[in-house]
Amino acid sequence: MAYKISNDCIACGTCIDECPLGAIHEGEHYSIDPEVCAECGTCADVCPTGAISL
Repeated sequence: MAYKISNDCIACGTCIDECPLGAIHEGEHYSIDPEVCAECGTCADVCPTGAISL
């Protein structure tokens, strides 16, 4: 199960810089490509709003 980004996302960019696989994509709210996500949790660890979860 890949990580997901909720509507609490403020599009700060912190998670994009930390994702080792480039699974996160920009938009009004960022999204994570489940086909690329390795479930490492790095993005969730750095998210300032807690918008990223399994």
